[in-house]
Parts: sequence; C-alpha cells; structure tokens
Amino acid sequence: MKNLNLDHTALVITDPQNDFLSKEGVAWKLVGENVTENHTIEHLEQLLDALKSEGVPVFISPHYYYPTDHKWEFEGQLEETMHDIHMFDRRGPLNLDDFEGSGADWLERLKPYIEDNETVICSPHKVYGPQNNDLKLQLRKRGIQTVLLAGMSANLCVESHMRDLLENGFEVIAIKDATAAAQSPELGDGYAAAMTNFAFMANDVVTTEEVLKTLTGRRPDRPTHRPRA
Repeated sequence: MKNLNLDHTALVITDPQNDFLSKEGVAWKLVGENVTENHTIEHLEQLLDALKSEGVPVFISPHYYYPTDHKWEFEGQLEETMHDIHMFDRRGPLNLDDFEGSGADWLERLKPYIEDNETVICSPHKVYGPQNNDLKLQLRKRGIQTVLLAGMSANLCVESHMRDLLENGFEVIAIKDATAAAQSPELGDGYAAAMTNFAFMANDVVTTEEVLKTLTGRRPDRPTHRPRA
C-alpha cells in the first residue's frame, strides 16, 4: 500500500448499525458468519482509533427508513426484504423515539468514536449508493481526494459507494477485512462477489493491518485513541 497524503484522506464507513453488526440485528443470520470470520467489528474499531489519532476525518453514510419509505410502490429483492424485516427503521426524520439501541442505532462498541462531535454524519442513503445523500458534498467541502472505504455490506452499500465515488473523481481504497456481506444458499456469496468487483474497480484493495502500517508502522493490536464519552 502506498503512503497516504493524510491532509486529503478520509475514512468513510457505511451502515455501522446494529441491524448489520449486532447479534440481535435483523440481518445477523445472513451476515453474522462473515462479520465474525473477517473480524469486521474489531477492524472497524481499529481503523477509527488509528485514523482519528492521526487527525484523519471520518464520515458515516447511514441507512435509515422512515414510515413514508414503506409506501414505495416498487422495490428490488433486497429492498423488499429490508422493508419486510423493518431493517434500519426509525419513526421519522425528526423523531428519535425508541432510536437508542434499535436496529438503526450505531453498534454500541463503535458509538464513542462516532458520537465524538468530530465525525461527520451524512444524511441517509435510501437504497445502496450515496447518490441521494450529502456524502460527496461533505467530502469535497473538506478537500478530500482519497477515500478509505469500509462498512456494511460489501456487495451492496460499500460497492455502490465505491462506484459512485470513483465516477465522481475520488480515489477509493477498499479495506477488505473491515466489511462483510450476506452469504446465502439462494442468492450466493455476497462477499466473494464484492471482492471480485473491488479488485476490478478500486484504486487499491488492502487490509486493516496494511492501513495501520502505512499510518504509523505499528501492528493493529489494540485501540489507543481515547474517544469522548
């Protein structure tokens, strides 16, 4: 992995939310094995810790559904499934009733890093990509040129974010062990599909350890950043 110009680099994480990353989340049966195998949660924490310690800005592109979104007249197969299982549901864009600890909330382990008054929380994306939220605006306003991309899930939101960011002139480096995907007998292995496409499209595909070595030369042993309570 090449050296990064940290002045123009950001970490972008898609959907670090309970419905994907918690054992109680509605998608855990589909993604849990891959999340566990990849040590996705541990790697996300290591990246947040190390990059924040280096002053690298972090952007979260979340996924929320409001009651009005359940009135859509057509959906893709995964969209329909997410609506049926009430994935990422919130009571409304201005309503946080019952949000704390819900499937739409951040994974508790990552909350201190996300809720530190420094992380940029973008408006929600509604299908998979960032075409309809403010991620690109936020990145450009901060002078970002290179995106370190991680989060959930690999072949859907992460890949869709990669495609759109590449088309809009950003350099995108995918962190392959800080993501995971559904693995289904009926639909196939989403993680394997994503790794194939990452290899074809991304400017680089790396591991968490490679990122941390590039930053500081240290191995990803344990977090050292002290996020705000």
